[in-house]
Amino acid sequence: MDNGHEIAVIGLACRFPGAKGSAEFWANLEAGVESVTELTNRDLRSAGVGWRERTRPGYVRAAPLLDAYDRFDAAFFGYSPREAAALDPQQRVFLECAWTAVEDAGYAPSRFPGAIGVFAGSALNTYLLHSGVADRLRDDYLLTLIANDKDYLATRVSYKLGLTGPSMSVQTACSTSLVAVHLACQSLLTGECELALAGGVSVKVPQRAGYRHETGGVLSPDGHCRAFDADAGGTLFGSGAGAVVLKPLADALADGDTVRAVIKGSAVNNDGFAKVDYTAPSVTGQAEVIAEALAHAEVDPSTVSYVEAHGTGTALGDPIEIAALTAAFQRGTRRTGYCAIGSVKTNLGHLDAAAGIAGLIKTILSLEHETLPPSLHYRRPNPRIDFAATPFHVNAERTRWLSAEGPRRAGISSLGIGGTNAHLVVEQAPPSPPPRPSRPYQLLALSAATPSALETLTANLVTRLDTEIELADAAYTLQIGREPGAYRRTVVCRDRAEAVTALREAPRVSRTPPETRPVAFLFPGGGSAGKPGLVAELAAAEPLFRERLESGLAELAALGGPDLSGALLGGERISDRPLTQLPALFLVEDALAGTWRSWGVRPAAILGHSLGELTAAHLAGVLDFPDALGAVLTRARLVQSTAPGAMLSVALPEPETRALMGERLDLAAVNTPGICVVSGAAKLIDDLESRLAARDVTSTRIPLSTAGHSRLFDPIVAPYERYFAGVRLSAPSIPFLSNLTGTWITDEQATDPAYWGRQLRGTVRFADCVTALLDHPGRVCLEVGPGRTLSSFVRARTDRPAVSSLHPASGQPALLDALGGLWRAGVEIDWAGFAAREDRRRIPLPTYPFEGERHWYAKRGRPRRPRGSGRTVSRGSTMDFPGPGTETERVVAAIWREALGVPRLSVHDDFFALGGSSLLVAEVIKRVNARFRTELSLLTLIESPTVAGLADCVDAVRAQSGDRAPDRVPGRAPAAE
Repeated sequence: MDNGHEIAVIGLACRFPGAKGSAEFWANLEAGVESVTELTNRDLRSAGVGWRERTRPGYVRAAPLLDAYDRFDAAFFGYSPREAAALDPQQRVFLECAWTAVEDAGYAPSRFPGAIGVFAGSALNTYLLHSGVADRLRDDYLLTLIANDKDYLATRVSYKLGLTGPSMSVQTACSTSLVAVHLACQSLLTGECELALAGGVSVKVPQRAGYRHETGGVLSPDGHCRAFDADAGGTLFGSGAGAVVLKPLADALADGDTVRAVIKGSAVNNDGFAKVDYTAPSVTGQAEVIAEALAHAEVDPSTVSYVEAHGTGTALGDPIEIAALTAAFQRGTRRTGYCAIGSVKTNLGHLDAAAGIAGLIKTILSLEHETLPPSLHYRRPNPRIDFAATPFHVNAERTRWLSAEGPRRAGISSLGIGGTNAHLVVEQAPPSPPPRPSRPYQLLALSAATPSALETLTANLVTRLDTEIELADAAYTLQIGREPGAYRRTVVCRDRAEAVTALREAPRVSRTPPETRPVAFLFPGGGSAGKPGLVAELAAAEPLFRERLESGLAELAALGGPDLSGALLGGERISDRPLTQLPALFLVEDALAGTWRSWGVRPAAILGHSLGELTAAHLAGVLDFPDALGAVLTRARLVQSTAPGAMLSVALPEPETRALMGERLDLAAVNTPGICVVSGAAKLIDDLESRLAARDVTSTRIPLSTAGHSRLFDPIVAPYERYFAGVRLSAPSIPFLSNLTGTWITDEQATDPAYWGRQLRGTVRFADCVTALLDHPGRVCLEVGPGRTLSSFVRARTDRPAVSSLHPASGQPALLDALGGLWRAGVEIDWAGFAAREDRRRIPLPTYPFEGERHWYAKRGRPRRPRGSGRTVSRGSTMDFPGPGTETERVVAAIWREALGVPRLSVHDDFFALGGSSLLVAEVIKRVNARFRTELSLLTLIESPTVAGLADCVDAVRAQSGDRAPDRVPGRAPAAE
């Protein structure tokens, strides 16, 4: 039964010896793999272990090794190579682990509406001691301190991920990470944060070094940890990192999170002085913390069927731990032998500050897989443990974890030298809800910081889609649970098989600009149509679109207009008669615009073509919906009353078109600099078409039976103006373009009834409107209607993205493809709004594939150049601009290269995008001032953060003082490995 204090584990990540992630970790656990490496003489020599040391009696050549502990995706996190090399590998590993855990939970921190807390701790920084970084403390004390001290572990994560909840570095020795989980739970329960990240990390440097065993000590004589066994002689220390993402259970269930396990209760205490010495364990202290955790969880110990013990495998510590567990459990039950016990240290060794989180993640995976993996090396019990008198037995073999009554539950213990004990009570996750209804088609949106990372991510997703997952939930998680990267890819698909096929075809990748791009809506006019049933198909798939259509149809009926429900909702063919076509087009455009706005796509500017300018005026607030629909209906009735005519699209510029069409026809529209529309009597249009064909000029008949924007419309201008004189016209709240003038409409024009009469009759200056629209360099154009004509006109003028909402033959797939196109172009999408009409869940999916490069300090104290792909420049670097062109630029660039640790840069690269920090600003300005004999302030680099900009500042100051440029260019930073 729930007590209201339950905390859900909704995400996790780990890097342990022999395992790059949780899947490999579980495979090793289930198979009984001991992830301890026997070290060779070459290993030991590379670690700096001398011959005398490694040949001494008691030297054990074994270590649990962490793969790629020296590699880090510095560019992803905005670090320069120099900063990355100075940073404690524990902080690097945990930073990537934290990002992975949050993604595993299906969250993008920038979109989370509440506070996210961080509670984490690390072990002793042996990198500082062994790499030469400590030498930097003399010259770069503050920078080196911040890069290496334990105090900055949690806050570094908060800063890099943008988390605003409590951020605490936790230090309780071996129990650090489980204490961090406890503190995170408390923070959630008290409302300090709504989501919490908790974990720990330990990275030993050097890795490939053994240790000396001493009889009676805690270190194993042979590199094996034999928890609870008669031959137990201790443990060995290894490297690893783990993190979990936590949330109150009720909130997690309400928000559609995947619950991996439930923390029912937790407790932390200290032994005090009631023990032999400071480092010794205490039965009393351990028993009390276990009993307190059970009490907080309101759990009867008889319902706990597994305990992940601290289990260091020492002759003294194991019996004390079993005695403490027995004392706590026997307060609630006298049953014996029913509860399995094990220790992950038999697989990994002791991971120090990450030991507790390793035990918790093992237990969570065991709950998920309903399997208890074997606790290794157990043959016969420690003679000081009488298991028959306890509730416990060692789980020495892989066992199915079943529960006859109630949910499966487990306890996890973690005990720190110094006496801080932690215990958690966890329970299996509640059953997942059945799949919910979804859209017929899904949009998969993938992104990464580099093209290669995007390819890896795509391949990983293909593998995941080959398993039984709900495609709609996968699409939702990718949309709402990932921070968008610069390189993007989208796929529209109907099922998993279709998704896999499409992704394997490697769809085109878009490079997205760093800034959010504004959108301009394009509304087409008469003559735009799609296949019969296109609108009805979309209405069946998108509830909001249907609701807006139904509302518009009801308003149209109230105005005495035609019944269009069969055409728009029933799939019937839409007549090309103006009285049918024009109101239908307006209603579809309005419903599409409402749909787009509900998805966060709101126009910064609007351009309508002919009738589309009325839709633009409505969206801009000039006309409310009933009056705008009334204007469309009035226009339709008046147009239908005009004499029959025809319209012809001509592939010629305006002057040539006017010369050929003569005086009896009218220029209806100039759509592009090379395409015009001529309008007038059908016989005259026939004649023009023949003359154009004779000249090999391309022309196309527009499927309308009226002569729009021609002299045949002269009789209906006055009655059309009278309609506008009778309704309220307001100044536009969103800028839109005038078809008449080809530029932005003024408030006076928008509110003048005579303007709208002229707009009905005059030439549509669409080409000029597009020119004005494209004056803004970042605008993305979106055609909001059933065709692709306007977007094709824009694409003919620019390589800027111009997207159409619908294709003539495709409804929802085209709309989703358009959404993907906008996102790839850099338009911000409200993914929560996109999913608002569905009940979707976040599910675990492949997380970001970091592209680690080696960042390490040589013994001389200089950073070694990263090895690997050579991708040493931050993702903020353009690398498209020229190198230094003046002597001053060359000097400044050399100073930058040495300070940042980058081998090359351009004069227009941003200092902070390359990984520069406020501390490095001071260092660079100090060097610049010393080299040029100037007195520039720190603000100079902040305000002019490029080599070119800083060099200009230097030259300006030197010109004022009469000083000249330097005689030489300082040497580059020493060659790096």
